[in-house]
Amino acid sequence: MKILLLGHKGMLGSDLLEQMSHHHEVIGMDVDEIDITSTGDCVKAIEETKPQIIINAAAYTNVDGCETAKEKCFAVNAEALKNIAEACRNKNIRIVHFSTDYVFNGNGKSPYKEEDECDPINTYGASKLAGERYLQTLAQNYIIIRTAWLYGANGKNFVRTILEKAKTTPRLTVVDDQLGSPTHTKDLAAAVDLLIEKNAQGIFHVTNRGSCSWYQFAVKILQEAGIDDVEVSPIKSDQLVRPAKRPAYSVMSMQKFIQITGKATQPWQLGLQDYLESMKARLHTLT
Repeated sequence: MKILLLGHKGMLGSDLLEQMSHHHEVIGMDVDEIDITSTGDCVKAIEETKPQIIINAAAYTNVDGCETAKEKCFAVNAEALKNIAEACRNKNIRIVHFSTDYVFNGNGKSPYKEEDECDPINTYGASKLAGERYLQTLAQNYIIIRTAWLYGANGKNFVRTILEKAKTTPRLTVVDDQLGSPTHTKDLAAAVDLLIEKNAQGIFHVTNRGSCSWYQFAVKILQEAGIDDVEVSPIKSDQLVRPAKRPAYSVMSMQKFIQITGKATQPWQLGLQDYLESMKARLHTLT
């Protein structure tokens, strides 16, 4: 199929481009080629490329930055979905879009299901929920994929941050009262391919399997990277002063994805191992 991939240079977008290119014709566009907050740009891009599927991997993801740049945050994460959906109207184009665990308030105690009530506690989550609502209202054929705690080869992420900090400091402090599922963008891209292949529709939760706290994740990162001379200490979220509140519990149920595809994603620990191996290979190639 012909796919228009928006945000193809980003952390998730670059892995989607690689994954989808195996058996689809993929046209990538990023901020230098399209402004998704412009209705005209969206209409023009769709008329020129005539895709069967649009995958929107573009987003404003600076969670703390969203608190002060609310207008830009909602323009990219919400209004853009309205533009894309309206540009696709009556053209039989499937839209694949990425949302977040942050649409939930984090007060849950068991994995969130797709139909659970949304109640975002920060601007980023509110903007992503607004984007979901636009798609649900305006699009005839869509997949909304809620995911969480992403890391990948391109772009800033928690794994890279921990490894960078470990080079310069003997002691790290990381919150241990936020739980979620670390997710390798390569695994997410493969899951998206499966959902497209199965002609899935609606909302799906997709992460790597299992859960941990940020503290447990940091400990595992250093362990897998063979770094044993850095101490990691757990702290509580209220010891950090940040503009945006974070949900305490972000684990999401994968039952619907498994039911539709017949497959499960790999555990987060294996996703992390794959990522570190691929980064080692990349560094080796560069040297």
